[in-house]
Amino acid sequence: MGTIAGSDVRRVVVACDAGMGSSVLLTSQLSRRLKPLGVEVVHSPVHRLPPDAQVVLCHQGLADRARSVAPEAAVVTFQLFLGDPAFDRLEAAIKSGQVIGE
Repeated sequence: MGTIAGSDVRRVVVACDAGMGSSVLLTSQLSRRLKPLGVEVVHSPVHRLPPDAQVVLCHQGLADRARSVAPEAAVVTFQLFLGDPAFDRLEAAIKSGQVIGE
């Protein structure tokens, strides 16, 4: 399992499975939140995660698949597409430089 210091994060990949739109909406919302921190937020199907992914944000049901496709990435999971506390924790870790993926 990968880890990264929040201060080193430059891109977060939001991974999806079915492409029903919830993850695209989440990508847009997080992009607005993290852009002032110099972090790009992109969207990708879980089976096609980029090999250089630093942080993968995915629903907890996709975590094992994300880890198998991008074993070096820090994987952050959530349960709810809107308002999940994992999003606030990720933003706080990036701001503070805290290790992500432990």
